[in-house]
Amino acid sequence: MLAAYATSFSTDDPLSGLVVGERPDPVAPEGWTTVTVRAAALNHHDLWSLKGVGLRAEALPMILGCDAAGHDEDGNEVVVHAVVSSDDWRGDETLDPQRTLLSEVHQGTLAEKVVVPRRNVVPKPASLSFEQAACLPSAWLTAYRMLFTRGELRPGDTVLVQGAGGGVATALIILARAAGLRVLATSRDEAKRSRAVEIGAHEAYASGERLPVKVDAVMETVGRATWSHSIRSLRPGGRLVTSGATSGPRLDDAELTRIFYLQLHVVGSTMGTRDELAGLVGLLDATGTVPLVDRVLGLGEAREGLAALAEGDVFGKIVLVP
Repeated sequence: MLAAYATSFSTDDPLSGLVVGERPDPVAPEGWTTVTVRAAALNHHDLWSLKGVGLRAEALPMILGCDAAGHDEDGNEVVVHAVVSSDDWRGDETLDPQRTLLSEVHQGTLAEKVVVPRRNVVPKPASLSFEQAACLPSAWLTAYRMLFTRGELRPGDTVLVQGAGGGVATALIILARAAGLRVLATSRDEAKRSRAVEIGAHEAYASGERLPVKVDAVMETVGRATWSHSIRSLRPGGRLVTSGATSGPRLDDAELTRIFYLQLHVVGSTMGTRDELAGLVGLLDATGTVPLVDRVLGLGEAREGLAALAEGDVFGKIVLVP
């Protein structure tokens, strides 16, 4: 079968370790199912894997990809949940110390077929295309958990989304608006601020610009570059939810004085559970909301898609179709 896979690591030139070519068809062990992939979405996780972050050399060659939608062995249309927990784990999969994502230990989704535990498939509604559904398991599930599980936001609350443009940020904007939140967004790029308003933000501001109001919560995926602005934008008792640090994890000033004086909550969030993925799918189906797809490429064009992702030339999700 055709697949996009890592054969080596490079921090300076991650795409040098990428091969798009033939790999053996996967064989599903007991309790697992084979999904025929109809669409798979790209994530920064794929680029990190090519740099050797979270992926061991002894696991190579490794098919990349966490996200997919397709048909299971019975012909059902399904969305694949990317978090693989231990067989004996019960409860929130994201808290399992032994959890992994597809393409870390088990072969990933950038292929014509992928095998996953049977518990890791969620029915795909007819209201979502395969390309749209493939966007959900990583970026959109991360956004859903940030807003509603870890952020505890309710209709009428005001939320700030930092760094509009990437897959998680666009998902945050669209989901928050669909759920009745007041949505503010920031970006360094004027064109991305305009797009943020087009997809659901009530207002968009330049990165670091002082907001006219204090917000109930900030959704933070940027890290060092926006951290201080995020803390300063919160109302007393507000909540900052962080799921990433694309500009770097180290802080010049953690704003500790503001955090304890204003009794702010700083909350971490990672991916989501299978039940949350089902809840996300249900929300989209009920509201008619659909993921934002930047472009659709053939699986053979995986290098082009990953290069665009690495350069930041994206607004929404890049999807590959076998």
